[in-house]
Amino acid sequence: VQLQASGGGLVQPGGSLRLSCSVSGVTLDYYAIGWLRQAPGKEREGVSCFSTSGGRHYYADSVKGRFAISGDRAENTVYLQMNGLKPEDTAVYYCAHGLGRLCPKNPSDFASWGQGTQVTVSS
Repeated sequence: VQLQASGGGLVQPGGSLRLSCSVSGVTLDYYAIGWLRQAPGKEREGVSCFSTSGGRHYYADSVKGRFAISGDRAENTVYLQMNGLKPEDTAVYYCAHGLGRLCPKNPSDFASWGQGTQVTVSS
């Protein structure tokens, strides 16, 4: 399984970014794909998860209403649209796959993740 995250960058507060997770080796039809992030000096936390069977799930209350996850089955890619970005969203964002079709209840249960993409929110 390979997960390639991209789309990060430097953005001002209030700005937007769209992250992409290109998946190979498994398909979205059989595995949920999620986003996690890790800020400097902090533990990795779950952000969101997409499942073709179970819909969308947001782990972090702080992103609800600002972030939107979606998936393209034809491209086998999951996207994370991030709007209204805040400095506290600064982190390395990773995409990961679940153990099955449904999003794990606990983000620590994601099976593996690829290299991350840096998101920096700063003026």
